[in-house]
Amino acid sequence: MSQVPLPASFLTTPLAHRALHDVAQGRPENSRAAIRAAIARGYGIEIDLQPSRDGAAMVFHDYDMGRLTGRAGPIRLQSAAELAKTPLLGGDEGVPGLDEVLDLVAGQVPLLIELKDQHGQMGATDGGLERAVAAALAGYRGDVALMSFNPQSVIQLAELCPDLPRGIVTSAYRAEDWPLLRAEVRDRLRDIPEYAVSGSSFVSHEVGDLDRPRVAEIKAAGGHVLCWTVRSAAQEAKARRIAENITFEGYLAAHPA
Repeated sequence: MSQVPLPASFLTTPLAHRALHDVAQGRPENSRAAIRAAIARGYGIEIDLQPSRDGAAMVFHDYDMGRLTGRAGPIRLQSAAELAKTPLLGGDEGVPGLDEVLDLVAGQVPLLIELKDQHGQMGATDGGLERAVAAALAGYRGDVALMSFNPQSVIQLAELCPDLPRGIVTSAYRAEDWPLLRAEVRDRLRDIPEYAVSGSSFVSHEVGDLDRPRVAEIKAAGGHVLCWTVRSAAQEAKARRIAENITFEGYLAAHPA
């Protein structure tokens, strides 16, 4: 798989994690309101995708809907139309689809899109979510990059969207943080073995683990290093010693001079 360069905007514009969300201000995470707020402040935007029952790419983080909507149950058992009518807690909007988010962003700021793992153990997927993303992005003209914790998803994206930049979301994979992943899966993913075969041009690595030698190897070889999730200016200053850009929440990151 050939690498696609990451646009410079992803290295110069702080990325609002799940958009610029603040429930106290009526902006739930991954909501249109949070996206509009990020655009207004000139921030890049990171969003998450889960599939609906009928195969649409929906902008939503969790597998279960309870935390974000108060309505328990897997998101993938609801249709896109049902989800559009399901209000997000702390706001007055339903769950948005990727199509309408792309129309809303419209190239104004860089958009970093994370596909959530659908396998359960970061293995081969059925390609449904990846195909929905590829269809939605056909013709999109703004700066966009795709990523997933699941390297097999990134490999599928390389085949479906060969002209779009791709990366792997990476982690220390501590057992306490990933209790559902088998130990052998955590051990394999920790070393980021599919970076080259997936044609990735960046990683987005866990902020507390940025000193990992494998991250340094990728950066030394010309790969870009982003990080998640920065929650203060002090943490950002430390992270930027290694990471070229941040995904942030809970404060307003400064725009680089």
